[in-house]
Amino acid sequence: ASFASRIFSLSLLERLLPGSLLGYSGDSGKGEIFSHDFISGWASPTVNSFKTASLNGVGLHVNGGGDLNMPGGPTVTPGTPNTKAKDVSPRVKIVVALYPFKAIESGDLSLEKNAEYEVIDDSQEHWWKVKDQHGTIGYIPSNYVKEKELLGLQKYDWYVGDMSRQRAESLLKQNDKEGCFVVRKSSTKGLYTLSLHTKVPQSHVKHYHIKQNARSEFYLSEKHCCETIPDLINYHRHNSGGLACRLKTSPCDRPVPPTAGLSHDKWEIHPSELMILEELGSGQFGVVRRAKWRGSIDTAVKMMKVGTMSEDDFIEEAKVMTKLQHPNLVQLYGVCSKHRPIYIITEYMKHGSLLNYLRRHEQSLIGNMGLLLDMCIQVCKGMSYLERHNYIHRDLAARNCLVGSENTVKVADFGLARYVLDDQYTSSGGTKFPIKWAPPEVLNYTRFSSKSDVWAYGVLMWEVFTCGKMPYGRLKNTEVVERVQRGIILEKPKACAKEIYDVMKKCWSHSPEDRPGFRILKDQLAAVAQGLTD
Repeated sequence: ASFASRIFSLSLLERLLPGSLLGYSGDSGKGEIFSHDFISGWASPTVNSFKTASLNGVGLHVNGGGDLNMPGGPTVTPGTPNTKAKDVSPRVKIVVALYPFKAIESGDLSLEKNAEYEVIDDSQEHWWKVKDQHGTIGYIPSNYVKEKELLGLQKYDWYVGDMSRQRAESLLKQNDKEGCFVVRKSSTKGLYTLSLHTKVPQSHVKHYHIKQNARSEFYLSEKHCCETIPDLINYHRHNSGGLACRLKTSPCDRPVPPTAGLSHDKWEIHPSELMILEELGSGQFGVVRRAKWRGSIDTAVKMMKVGTMSEDDFIEEAKVMTKLQHPNLVQLYGVCSKHRPIYIITEYMKHGSLLNYLRRHEQSLIGNMGLLLDMCIQVCKGMSYLERHNYIHRDLAARNCLVGSENTVKVADFGLARYVLDDQYTSSGGTKFPIKWAPPEVLNYTRFSSKSDVWAYGVLMWEVFTCGKMPYGRLKNTEVVERVQRGIILEKPKACAKEIYDVMKKCWSHSPEDRPGFRILKDQLAAVAQGLTD
């Protein structure tokens, strides 16, 4: 068949089949993988696990010759047009709400957890137009829903996705209930882990790998196998079956994620919409206070001192920054730009700056290498997102990261350094930066890049593993510059494994080209974390 006919065949099948051609939910209850090679065509489709699948109630049969049989219709031979395909309606995209959402602005639509919605327009990344079961149409935050066909384990309250071992332990210990559990993605790709809190013989968290046998059944103990993970969880709710105790409950009231802006297409916020509450901190830029937007959403409001930033430039940048969204970035909700002083409104993080958090909890953190490493990995994930979007932080440090519930660490104030007018940042050619986190190319030529952020990230790792010590101690800025120029780097923290310090040293390579990017750093640190738990 010609290349054009293969493309036509692919297009035809996508119209014929509701949902992704990565099919699932077969008659046997096991997932099917229907694969094809776009370049080589449809000459030899493969079906794993079984020959018949059910896609939205439609049986799909693959015969030995590679033809597709639709029930009640003719055989569709790959590469052969089917005239009846024109009559098939476009696939309707149905999503399920993972979290509740209260619509406050007109044009938005409230979400009820676990309810289904039809997607009308998903052309915008962060806000989709949907229709509820009553026919009401409005915008919803796209990160609050999941396509029904791809929902998988996310429908269950006990599933926490890629939460790390350390954060799972902290979450379960905070709940302090016998039998409290979560299921999370394992550090080994494609596998899952059950984390279970028990008080016998004393309060601790045990971790069990969920395994599969030759029949693709799931088990924690080989004596007790189930066809699906939910079935396995249900079994162990009634039987300990080799576990430390029965599964009883999962953590409740987990925080909902922030939205990209407080509403669809809203980044300018009027001061009257904010209920200003207690002070969270203050510094050279002004005061930070907790506030509630429209009386319902917790926010942090940075009230900038007049003369501390280049206001007009920042306001333009804020429009872009509200669209940056990642679980490890502090979400910028918007600004009050028509008000002086300018207000910067962000997501509220209950435990404040990472630097202060490290110093406050030094006694409990200093020996917990796994938890300290997890904090570093979370920052690395946020920075990897910025790197992927060609966004440079310019002022990455522990003081500019924040800690929220469940030991979540997020990068804050990304890009803000470009607009700061303050003597704390040494100026060179009009550009300001903090000396102790700056690499040689910034000190010499004020050349900022993702690789200068990597250098600063290495210093941040050092801050974390010293629980908030000042880099280079009491050395003056001029002395620090001299040491950096000579290639003298920070010494290994006492509470830091050699493998972790080796990663720091890579961040401090003199030449930017020799430093790893954040994506590579993320993989390297994940491998180190895996080694610590083995």
